[in-house]
Formats: sequence, structure tokens, C-alpha cells
Amino acid sequence: MPWRSTAAAPPSIDTMSAPSENSRRDPGGGVLIGRPFGVPVYVTPTWFLVAALITFGFAGSVEAEVAGIGQWKYAVSLSFAVLLYLSVLIHELSHTVVALKSGLPVRRISLYLLGGVSEIEKPAPTPGREAGIAVAGPLVSLLLGGLAYIGYELLAPGTVGRVLAQALMYSNLVVGVFNMLPGLPLDGGRVLSAGVWKATGRRHTGTIVAAWFGRGVAVIVLLLPALMSQRAGNAPDLVDLIWGALLASFIWVGASQALQTAHVQGRIPGLSARSLTRRAIPVPFDTPLAESLRRLHESGARGLVVVSADGTPVGIVNEEAVRATPEHRRPWVPVGDLSRRLEPDHVVEADLAGEDLVAALTRRPASEYLVVEANGDIYGVLASADVERAVARR
Repeated sequence: MPWRSTAAAPPSIDTMSAPSENSRRDPGGGVLIGRPFGVPVYVTPTWFLVAALITFGFAGSVEAEVAGIGQWKYAVSLSFAVLLYLSVLIHELSHTVVALKSGLPVRRISLYLLGGVSEIEKPAPTPGREAGIAVAGPLVSLLLGGLAYIGYELLAPGTVGRVLAQALMYSNLVVGVFNMLPGLPLDGGRVLSAGVWKATGRRHTGTIVAAWFGRGVAVIVLLLPALMSQRAGNAPDLVDLIWGALLASFIWVGASQALQTAHVQGRIPGLSARSLTRRAIPVPFDTPLAESLRRLHESGARGLVVVSADGTPVGIVNEEAVRATPEHRRPWVPVGDLSRRLEPDHVVEADLAGEDLVAALTRRPASEYLVVEANGDIYGVLASADVERAVARR
């Protein structure tokens, strides 16, 4: 299961997750802007919406700080929007670099309405690596905030550079601190999940705990703007309420998805290739379909494996193709004509179970697999649909 990582503009979210892109446009509508470390980075259309909002919303602050700037305030404000998302990109790249160094492939990075997302294709193998990947983003954001503070102190008051440095200082500090809140899908939730995983030895327990914390964080984020306004004796600001609702909904949905993932993780250890495999019998390529089905029913098996003259498995008979063959033609159709060629990568051992089984099937996706004993004897046919049903079973 992939690790989504997100960082956001005001204030900024960070959660971590994962086809190859042959064009400059992402299937989700994003535009490819580069491939740092070989990972494609996309900007989605929602980024332009936020950039416009920041450009017009921040322009007033620029005008108040820089005397006589006039209409150039919009150019400065737009520059802040670009620099802010550049900070978000650096935040995401920190996740990416640590993940790549841990041997975990990263499918892509996307910059969108609430910030960014790093799509990591595989889960971290240990709690330590999980926490390391998660904490990299907030730490880099805090570092960027510190560098911006140095720039703020060095630059003269009333200058464009000082205004941008101050804005970047606050925004990166907020990004770093906010994303370390202890709840999924935030980075702090990943760290909490890794800690519980380390303490209990069960990944899914850590996910469940951090997901429920995430739901609590979502409720707090939703209510916080109104509570702060009430405490200050002011009417709630509509923009703050909207951002609070957006961030809260994102966190709630992410936490809920994490809970679903945890339930799946809890079922994976119980998976077994041997228990899920449909027993199959070998039949020569030129055996008529009718005769093959007679042997199948007589043996009580549920699958047919086509073998060569020397008994080597070469194909798996397609169940749908069998159903589509009329009864009156079955005595004349060779069973091999209804088989799918067996690829060497689509053979798994009957003793595979749990995460080892899932990893094997994930490495070589197929609709069906030949399952063999340790000595190479045919055990049966494993349908990926049967595995999916076993994982989804409540």
C-alpha cells in the first residue's frame, strides 16, 4: 500500500503515499514541471487558484510594509506564492530523498490546493524508517523557516526582501509545526504510528491509534478558528473558517482511509497461498475441453493447468473462455486454445503467506498464478480476485 505525503499552503498539510508518465500532463490533470531525483513533479490546476488568492490577499500587507510600491505589490505577492510552494516542494523532496535512500520507490510529487503530496509506492519496512521519512519534511520546513528568519534580520526594514523573508519565515514554521501534530494523515501521525508499531510489534495497531488521533485533530482544526475569534471577542473570519473546514475535511478523510488500511493490514498475516488456492489438475495442450472438464469434475479440482509433453506447466485455462465455449463445441476444442500463457514470474510457492504473499503478488501483477509445492509439483491456481476478497472480507 502506497505512502501519501502532503504539505500545504495556509497553513500546510503533509501526509505521505503512488503510472509512468510519458507526457507533460498527469492523469489527474497536473502539468509536469520537472523530475528531481528522477521523480516527476506535477502542478495541479488547484495550485493556480491558491496562487491567485495569495496574490490578491497578501498584496495589502506588501503595500503596508513597502512604501510607494504601487501596483508592483501584486508582483511581490505572486512571488511569495511561488516561493511558498517552492518551500512545499522542498518539504516533499525531503520525504522523497529519505524514501529513495531507504530503497522505497516514489511514483510522483504533486502540488495542489492544500500543498503537496509525495506518493511512495511501498510501506516502510521498519518503524524507524517510517518515522525517518515522516519527520524529514517538517524538519526541513523548520530549517527553511530559520533561514528565512536570518534573512529577515539581515535585510533592511521596508524592503521587498524583508517582507518576503518574514512571510516565508512564518509560513514555513507553521508548515513544520502543523505537520507534526500527532494524527494521520499528517507527518506527526506517521511518527506516532511508527512509535506504537515499535512498542506493540504490530503495524496496523499503530495505524489505528494514529488514525483516531487524526480524527481528533480534524475536529480541533475545524473548531479552532471560531474558538479563537470568540476568545478575542471578534466575529469569525470567513476565510479562516473556510480554510479550517478544508483542512479538517482533508485530515478526517485521510484518517478514515488510514483506518480502512489498518483493517486490511490486520488481515494480511492470516492470508495463505495454500488456503486460497483452487486445486488444479494438469492436462496436455491438445486434450479436448470436454475431456478436460470431465477429469476436472471427477477429481473435485477447480482449475486446469496446461502442460507440455514432458509435464512442464505452460498455461492456465481461462475460466471465462471455458464458459463462453458452447457445449456442442467442447469435444472439438483443444483445452490449450483456451489457456493463458504462463509467465515464469507468475509462479508462486504454496507455502507463501502474509506479507510475503502480498509482496510476491504485488511485484508481478496477474489475474491468476500457478501455485507449486517446494519440489515444483503443481498445487493449484491462485486467483488474485480471491486474494482481494479475502483481504476485503469484514
